[in-house]
Amino acid sequence: MFISPTLPVPERRDAERVVTALRAAGEQTRLRALALLTEGELAVGELAQALGQSQPRVSRHLKLLTEAGLVERAPEGAWVFYRLPRAHTTERHLADATLAMLDPSDPVLARDLERLNAIRAARDAAAAEYFERNAADWDRVRALHLPEADIDSAVLAAAGEGPFELMVDVGVGQGRMIQLFADRVRRAEGFDRSRQMLAIARASLGDLKSKAAVRFGDAYAPPIEAGVADLVTIHQVLHFLADPGRAIGEAARVLKRGGRLVIVDFAPHQLEFLREEHAHRRLGFADAEIKEWCDAAGISPVKATTLAPDKREALTVKIWAGDKT
Repeated sequence: MFISPTLPVPERRDAERVVTALRAAGEQTRLRALALLTEGELAVGELAQALGQSQPRVSRHLKLLTEAGLVERAPEGAWVFYRLPRAHTTERHLADATLAMLDPSDPVLARDLERLNAIRAARDAAAAEYFERNAADWDRVRALHLPEADIDSAVLAAAGEGPFELMVDVGVGQGRMIQLFADRVRRAEGFDRSRQMLAIARASLGDLKSKAAVRFGDAYAPPIEAGVADLVTIHQVLHFLADPGRAIGEAARVLKRGGRLVIVDFAPHQLEFLREEHAHRRLGFADAEIKEWCDAAGISPVKATTLAPDKREALTVKIWAGDKT
């Protein structure tokens, strides 16, 4: 097995455990599932659709892969996400070595990926439709699940005094973050995938035309050069995304060395209606999860600020901030 010299050498396993992992990987459906998980974490229903098999059958395969240590299971509310192990374990190295032998042009694997891309496109379209539908009364919708008191001051404190030569806002929405930092930045750029949101942002930022601009863009492919921003904000965006870690990595790429990343989102919660009615994919994030993604993107140290709700049914807001090393 090839082990990259830049990665930690995994601990050795006893023969029985290695055989268990080899057997788990040595079945076509399970191998196809592992190949799909290289695209990022997926819910069991998404894997079932992409594989063209029933959810109970796929769940049984995933149970074997999980027991063998080849995938990780991450329950979240009524959903369960699966992903390749994040740690550099023997099982992860085995999975990587096995997947490296596959031909991505294999018709079966290519069809699986095509189905997965269609699933993602449909999900993204549903989220975009939600944003378009709610853009005009976004404040009312946001009030359903975001406590407002003290959040702005906490975000400003997490970012620091500045001044910032260039601020970039990922998923600009109505332009709220750019307005918040208006007196601390010389220039601000925001981008969003919703054309209607961009229209609202342009209107709300009309008095900042000399320093603020917004444009169409994707969190996975920011329309901004690498290494140019002093400050990047990601405000209430990650919970809509299928691959939050990738978005954090792209945000870090835009930052200068020493530039600051500020992420605002929710702590873990159990409000399933936010998935069903408000297009949320993730029900909040743990500090360890955000820190892991930031570490991988070269953002450290990461400081977390917790803004607890005043009422039981409200959500806890988290602010994570760190600098690009």
